[in-house]
Amino acid sequence: MNIKKIHHVAYRCKDAKQTVEWYGKYLNMDFVLAIGENQVPSTKAPDPYMHVFLDAGGGNVLAFFELPNSPEMGRDPNTPDWVQHIAFEVESVADLEETKARLEADGIGVVGITNHTIFKSIYFFDPNGHRLELSANTNTAEMDRKLDAVKWDMLNEWAETKRAPEHARWMHDGTYE
Repeated sequence: MNIKKIHHVAYRCKDAKQTVEWYGKYLNMDFVLAIGENQVPSTKAPDPYMHVFLDAGGGNVLAFFELPNSPEMGRDPNTPDWVQHIAFEVESVADLEETKARLEADGIGVVGITNHTIFKSIYFFDPNGHRLELSANTNTAEMDRKLDAVKWDMLNEWAETKRAPEHARWMHDGTYE
């Protein structure tokens, strides 16, 4: 078996309609499908939900469940806010700048533009508390080659030491040549 692609990634939302409208307004995602059930198909549990699907570009689908009979949404208190996020690729740094301005104009806090050497990003939260990242690639073929050459060495060193390997230090200290 080979995985063809991710069919969809699903998260929980507080309000399905608000979520669809927000993603349409700020990220230009089209609303492609709604599925509403009063019982969970896989378990047959009586638990009504609205399941909405959004076009995330390139054949990717982002979905959300609104669960009105479940306790209020929460997050893992043992995981920092910056870890769990959904990252979307955009065409250019200009797209990041434009989106950042539009979000901030509507009172949505944005972190960045953050330079990761091989891409630049902005970070913000959707109305459900999910952290989102928009990224514009700034990499070169040579940067990609260098990172590919050290990926296994880095992973193996990390597995042994649990300390950041120095193989690609150039990404963070500005010494890329």
